Amino acid sequence: MSATALDSQVRKLVKGDRCDSCGAEAFVQATMPSGYELLFCGHHFTKNEDVLTAQGATVTIDERHTINAKPSVSANTD
Repeated sequence: MSATALDSQVRKLVKGDRCDSCGAEAFVQATMPSGYELLFCGHHFTKNEDVLTAQGATVTIDERHTINAKPSVSANTD
């Protein structure tokens, strides 16, 4: 996928941004040639990356490097 839009990224994804496939926290935004934006969790982006590329989608935000960078509170409870 094209990474050219990543250089001019203005918006950041927030916890309220949810994957269009499953509702989990979104880490990737892909924009279709039509301008339609799709949000994906890391799993569903990886699963659909080849199809998105074939359809001309561009990754406009990729924050997968932040997955598990800060553990959730529930992961640290006894």
